[in-house]
Amino acid sequence: MPKLLLLLFLLPLAFTKWVHAFLPYNLSDSSLFDSYQTSFAATLNPLMVPLTLIHGADAKQAVCLDGTLPGYHLHRGYGSGSNSWLVQLEGGGWCNNIRNCVYRKTTRRGSSRFMEKQIPFTGILSNRAEENPDFFNWNRVKVRYCDGASFTGDSENKAAQLQFRGQRIWLAAMEALKAEGMQFAKQALLSGCSAGGLASILHCDEFRDLFPRTTKVKCLSDAGLFLDVVDISGGHYIRSLFGGVVHLQGAGRNLPSICTRHLDPTSCFFPQNLIAGIRTPLFLVNAAYDSWQIQSSIAPPSLDPAGYWHDCRLNHAKCNQPQIQFLQGFRNQMLNAVSDFSKSSKNGLFINSCFAHCQTERQDTWFGDNSPVIGNKPIALAVGDWYFDRAAVKAIDCPYPCDRTCHHLVFRSG
Repeated sequence: MPKLLLLLFLLPLAFTKWVHAFLPYNLSDSSLFDSYQTSFAATLNPLMVPLTLIHGADAKQAVCLDGTLPGYHLHRGYGSGSNSWLVQLEGGGWCNNIRNCVYRKTTRRGSSRFMEKQIPFTGILSNRAEENPDFFNWNRVKVRYCDGASFTGDSENKAAQLQFRGQRIWLAAMEALKAEGMQFAKQALLSGCSAGGLASILHCDEFRDLFPRTTKVKCLSDAGLFLDVVDISGGHYIRSLFGGVVHLQGAGRNLPSICTRHLDPTSCFFPQNLIAGIRTPLFLVNAAYDSWQIQSSIAPPSLDPAGYWHDCRLNHAKCNQPQIQFLQGFRNQMLNAVSDFSKSSKNGLFINSCFAHCQTERQDTWFGDNSPVIGNKPIALAVGDWYFDRAAVKAIDCPYPCDRTCHHLVFRSG
């Protein structure tokens, strides 16, 4: 009987490890990195939280790409966390031209018609102290992402029947959450992963301004440090992508003025040009070898017609020495990008040398028996120490391959 119980306990952990090796591969949408979450989370019996649509948002033109209502998932806090709020902005890539925005309307990333009616709350959203020691009893929210511009656009394309209303969705969601009780918060944390992690940077000071000065407000960006760097062809593939997003969706006027006063709007979509100027305390969680950036901005297939990077792109263990050297250069640029930011005592960092993407909303990487650590501290405790001022956290890992605690992502082609 004890052997059977042990097997039942280990099966979910084994499945978590196994699923990493068989993720779907699709360069157009960073949601590939979280799309498997629901399937394996079911084995862990997570809390399922229903979708709430923001009724009346359409009167303010705060709508998804297809004109449907935006929404969020809220699980109420209790006890010592009843007046504390954690708001997570969902990620899932961007759309930078009419064609892929029209396609996006047919998915949960562009229409609430296709959103799940309930989703699992895991990692930083978990309601269990053993899984989420500092935030388990807070009011925890996931704001759904259906605009394709990290909640910043404000325009439309009538011919294609596209509404680019991310900024209005952000405002409507915050207004709705304030009505739910967030206006009385004593503590608040804005977070997000990937495109949502970028959004948490872009909206960080706006979030701070929703509350009185007596409220403790901070921001967390997970896998949101998208870098304006040279790709394998010598060009700037991601700059072209972000330029399309910003100009198509009219995002420029909604980007932080600390940046737009002296740089062009596309440059101000890149966190490296923003983070040092943000007034609100900010914590960056990022893999030094971010899987999405390797696959979709540094070495995308369109820049690799001969397939030289194909195997390395899918599995870091198949990278040759020149490729590893190139990726070490990417890590160095990431460290350079955060150097001024890290000098401020109010800010925090956790940059681990993993091939990963989004580590705060997955239970296995957020907090568990074998979670990634830097200096024996997992991400959950690093974020908690920083938020509650228990310790300064400026954790930067040694270069690959020194970290044996990573949960590397490995992909299949197809």
